[in-house]
Amino acid sequence: MNGAGAKLVSFLARTRTARDAGTSRRAAFMPFLTAGFPSSGAMPGILSMLKDCGADCLELGVPFSDPIADGATIQRASAAALEGGMTLARSLAMAARAARMGHRVVVMSYANPLMQAGLRELPRTLASAGVAGLLVPDLPLEEAGEWRDRLRAAGVSLALFAAPTTPLARLRRIDALTGAFIYYVSLTGVTGERTALPRNLAARLAEVRRTVARPVCVGFGVSSPAQARMVGRAADGVIVGSALVRRLEEWGRGTAERRAIARWLGSMARGAHAG
Repeated sequence: MNGAGAKLVSFLARTRTARDAGTSRRAAFMPFLTAGFPSSGAMPGILSMLKDCGADCLELGVPFSDPIADGATIQRASAAALEGGMTLARSLAMAARAARMGHRVVVMSYANPLMQAGLRELPRTLASAGVAGLLVPDLPLEEAGEWRDRLRAAGVSLALFAAPTTPLARLRRIDALTGAFIYYVSLTGVTGERTALPRNLAARLAEVRRTVARPVCVGFGVSSPAQARMVGRAADGVIVGSALVRRLEEWGRGTAERRAIARWLGSMARGAHAG
């Protein structure tokens, strides 16, 4: 694999190797944005803020009208972005801008719009936009092999999901098919802020990391610096989505609100990195 995907694989693999060896390399911090939210015009400033606040990677969600994994906050953001004219093509243009700014970009989209774009053409389109990785929540594991091979040939890494209910045997199959990392869903249910994460999360992550060779990045529910720190101790990456998207609803109100978002995001990055 060459290109942005290879750089993402190398970055997260070094993180995993160092953490397994007990060295001080920190967990990766990966914020999530909905493309075009709160507006297309706001995106350049938000992308700059992410760089300044310590983001190591960026998960950019393509708005979709019928999600299965997104909770109320991200559904609301997707609806607003779609009403604003956001499309897959425009989302990838934003991904390209983020990549030019130095972000390691992982695009998240559902299978329907991606299939409409064409599985033959899609990998080259993603690679041309500088996209490093692709997440598809509703992609069946049994169909992931073809996607992985086509993406890898274009230099894009396919990342697959695992959940608390995933048996260890299936985890090994996911590990064999995934690229840069496994996205581990911290809890059963949809995305959304949580006041507490599952008590057994650290123990479960230890079991998962003993089972798989790929880095494990954790999302769903991570909402506070303390939670980011806890996840950062147990995983190779920390993904923060709904808590950030909700705060971005305040982005357009003024400078004070944007500074407050930046302070909070910086505290989340420090929490993840301190882990």
